[in-house]
Amino acid sequence: MSIDRVVMAFAGSVVLLSLLAAHYVSADWLWVTAFVGANLLQAAFTGLCPLAKILRAMGLRAGCAFE
Repeated sequence: MSIDRVVMAFAGSVVLLSLLAAHYVSADWLWVTAFVGANLLQAAFTGLCPLAKILRAMGLRAGCAFE
């Protein structure tokens, strides 16, 4: 699996989990969703993604987005 796919899978999982937590626990969990969305948006323009750096250090192969 490439870094790009892991980042997308991780972001999607965090968004879905935070939406579930917002529904069942507290609406404050929506801040996690907002953070993930903002991070994805800035990564689209800058190419900088903290998770991608961590995954690269772990030895995963780069995809097209985070080279």
